[in-house]
Amino acid sequence: MELSSSLRPRNRVVANFGWPALLLTLAIAGLGVWNLNSASRTGHGNIWMTQLVWLGVGLVCILGLALWDYRHLMALAYPIYGAVVLALVGVLVKGKTVLGARRWLDFGQVRLQPSELAKLAVIIVLARYFHDRLAQRGGYRLRDLLIPFALILLPVGLVMKQPDLGTALIIAAVGLTICVFARIRLAILATLLVVGATGSVVVWSHFLKGYQKRRVETFLNPDGDALGAGYHAIQSMIAVGSGQLSGKGFGQGTQTQLSFLPEQHTDFIFSVWAEEHGFVWCVVLILAYFGIVVWTLTVAGRARERFGTFCAVGVAALFAWHVFINIGMVSGLLPVVGVTLPLMSYGGSSLLTVLLAVGLLLNIDMRRNVF
Repeated sequence: MELSSSLRPRNRVVANFGWPALLLTLAIAGLGVWNLNSASRTGHGNIWMTQLVWLGVGLVCILGLALWDYRHLMALAYPIYGAVVLALVGVLVKGKTVLGARRWLDFGQVRLQPSELAKLAVIIVLARYFHDRLAQRGGYRLRDLLIPFALILLPVGLVMKQPDLGTALIIAAVGLTICVFARIRLAILATLLVVGATGSVVVWSHFLKGYQKRRVETFLNPDGDALGAGYHAIQSMIAVGSGQLSGKGFGQGTQTQLSFLPEQHTDFIFSVWAEEHGFVWCVVLILAYFGIVVWTLTVAGRARERFGTFCAVGVAALFAWHVFINIGMVSGLLPVVGVTLPLMSYGGSSLLTVLLAVGLLLNIDMRRNVF
């Protein structure tokens, strides 16, 4: 009886494994590899094979992380955050520069982008902070949020220096979403909105580079510089619209195959998908992302303690903000800021970060009935 009783918690963990969520994640990633096969035919080599290798590495990480009790991450939250911040500093000192941006650390044949890992590090460290500090009646006060804001702004500032506006925005959006979920007092929230609006003017005047400002100006008037700053947005909208209802077919997208579409394997990968597969399959893909976000919120709702809940909310925000900004960007609804589409865009660090986040959620959900 004692042996069977000791095995019962482990059996519950295995029974709670989220196979549907894992299969949905792998399905999107598989479509991403297939889509990259088409997007990379015009000069990017066999990057889809590299993406497939990273997918395999990520799957191993998911299964390995699922076997490790996620509560140990609470003790490691601040060391992980510190290591990522040091890596971001290392990028500014000895990082590899590509196309005018210094964002990568080279380790032989492997190139790592610490700013991607910063997204997950911020989620984990904020989850630890809010787990340890319960809000007083009425919600968190401004002085209670000074440390979380500092934890968010430090990596945001380092990423902005690379420069990488899109990733900095994602880190800030995910971190602030967690803070709002933690129940900020309404008066404090209103004050932050006013400060944010004022701060955006300061950022525009003193921190944004010329090409970043032109992207915003082009969003307001895309045809004002059709062959310059507006080129990306215009070509992307042409690709998305030309797919119509059912698309032109795999490998048949003219904007993609004739290289009119810039950065088609990274930031504008959704444009490739829209042109070749059409509106119907765009809706299917968006619904798949919606399914993942719903699952993450479900995990948050049934987690047994606050750390797991805040981690799940952070991952939900990570997916939601990425998808919202990327699809809005490539369809002309938002300025072009350089945000990738999770599981679809090319990039080993990006793919690995997202898969680690999914593995963390699977871990949290597996142990919902154990303690």
